[in-house]
Amino acid sequence: MTNHPAAVGDPGPGVVMPIGGAEDKIGRMTVLREVVRLAGGAQARIVVLSTASSLGDEITHAYLRLFATLGAADVQGLRPESRAHAADPALVAALDGATGVFMTGGNQTKLATLIVGTPVGDAIVRAHQRGAVVAGTSAGASICSLHMVSFGSGGSTPKFRVGQVSEGLGLVRTAIIDQHFTQRNRFGRLIALIAANPAQLGIGIDEDTAALISADGRLEVKGRGVVTIFDGSDVVTTAYTATGTQPLMISGIRMHTLPRGAVFDLTTRQLVSAPGLFDQDEPTAVATLADVPDGARPRTRRIAAEGRHETVAELRRRPERRASS
Repeated sequence: MTNHPAAVGDPGPGVVMPIGGAEDKIGRMTVLREVVRLAGGAQARIVVLSTASSLGDEITHAYLRLFATLGAADVQGLRPESRAHAADPALVAALDGATGVFMTGGNQTKLATLIVGTPVGDAIVRAHQRGAVVAGTSAGASICSLHMVSFGSGGSTPKFRVGQVSEGLGLVRTAIIDQHFTQRNRFGRLIALIAANPAQLGIGIDEDTAALISADGRLEVKGRGVVTIFDGSDVVTTAYTATGTQPLMISGIRMHTLPRGAVFDLTTRQLVSAPGLFDQDEPTAVATLADVPDGARPRTRRIAAEGRHETVAELRRRPERRASS
């Protein structure tokens, strides 16, 4: 799943690309480059939707420059500030011609309130259905879900009413997406939401990290951090009896932490592949002396050195060596 086809002329739904926020904008820009590539590269027509941001035209112009610098053929910015604005035919026409849509960060409740169920929101869904890549960072990532995290507090302990969900765009219908995940310690709220909604997977995305979700339900990780997935299929919980903000009893949730290059199937809820993972299809066998090549001689130093640095005695000697040097 390393080479997703570009959206240009591609039948069927395009890639949905939620980003955990704070994506690199001055270095290699791995995540933003992927947006341009999926939108068609030199033929990309990208529309930036900045409604969620409080930075106004500043953030719109910043992304327009970034995508143009990365080689997109055409970039446009939209910023509807009311549901009436989100019915403007000119905005809808811009989205209808896009091969990529990028939703900025900010306030996802504002984004959902002003966009979901409007002609602009419907145009984003249509763009996805005809093959355009739809990407969103931070708040723009959360709204990709059908059940969107609208607000909640951080912390590692799942508690009753620690988070709230609202209706999102529904581009990803089987998972609740959270962002800035490790950096803002949002484990507790996503686990609590999954305990109360076990039919949904929980997807927590780190900063400068993206989850590329294809139409077949496969998710591939790009970027610097990890994507954390919670599966509550077999959960046992007190989520439906708790009161106030008390901690929840939760048992049986499975957790997957997926670094760059890992592929996960959201339909089967199973890992597909990951860099450095032993090939599970490779046959195993019992080695005997007959398998040792004639004339083979062990490399004594190499064998003796293996693992030496991991011994307690070696670790204890290290500070002494530094002090004497």
